Amino acid sequence: MPTFLLILCLGWIAAIAPAQAQSYPAKPVRFIIPFPPGGPTDILGRMAADRLTKAWGIQVVADNRPGAAGNIGSELCARSAPDGYTVCMFTVAQSISPSLYRKLGYHPLKDFSHVTLMAILPSLLTVHPALPVKNVKELIALAKSKPGKLTYSSTGNGSSPHMLMEMFKSMAGVNMVHVPYKGQAPAVLDQISGEIQLAFNTAIGVLPHVKAGKLKPLAVSTMQRFPPLPELPTVHEGGVKGFDGSSWQGVVMPAGTPREIVAKAHQELAAMLKSAEVKDRMIGMGALPSGITPEQFQAFIRKEIDKWAKVAKFAKVKLD
Repeated sequence: MPTFLLILCLGWIAAIAPAQAQSYPAKPVRFIIPFPPGGPTDILGRMAADRLTKAWGIQVVADNRPGAAGNIGSELCARSAPDGYTVCMFTVAQSISPSLYRKLGYHPLKDFSHVTLMAILPSLLTVHPALPVKNVKELIALAKSKPGKLTYSSTGNGSSPHMLMEMFKSMAGVNMVHVPYKGQAPAVLDQISGEIQLAFNTAIGVLPHVKAGKLKPLAVSTMQRFPPLPELPTVHEGGVKGFDGSSWQGVVMPAGTPREIVAKAHQELAAMLKSAEVKDRMIGMGALPSGITPEQFQAFIRKEIDKWAKVAKFAKVKLD
């Protein structure tokens, strides 16, 4: 090919992406939410879809595709055309899944264009009010005095609450019995009734029960204290040094989506997360807003994959 034609082609290719971003979106956008309606992923996903709809003047349609700890919807996202017309919620479960599932239909780093981290969802370590402990140190002492006797609930094998407690067990050197449930609601109900002694659950799901005195909080799972309960210490402060874990929610697109389109989505979502109204609403629900860059979000996911791989190895958890 003559040199001038090569230069002309390269210039034409370079001009395509900005033009795409300027005209995007020209039709409705599908927003895949890989969990059922009503949960934290759905709540934050619909907030994001609503923001993009208003900002772009094009309908961004929430599409719940639950199943297999979010893996069904995530795989559907990964296999969608990278044209900007598929946006997806992405959660901590997708950073845990590579360590648990023998066959996974996507890779959380290679198969997505990462837009932003929407929010960190701290978990509260709660116990039934009748359990005779007031803090993390007393809980560890009780668990060591009764190995294999205390029970903890989760939202299923390999779920964030399960893996958080396995991390706690490994770092605190205690042995407790796992009781998996099919969702947070039945797990919390059994803890309130006293069938289960303790659990890690997202603050967004148990904060009303804590405030009503139905569950006793001992600590928050993150390294930073939780704004709605500023007097509550962290697990790290409670004696398990270095403990830091949480659920989280983010937004991705299929790998190969033009960077200009990814940047356009990030710009709108970051602006939403910085607004005082949204920040106050999210913190009140138990979520800490973020809005980091695509590059920072990708690095964050890489660290999460490594962290949960170590926990999964300790817990000897494998799923089909």
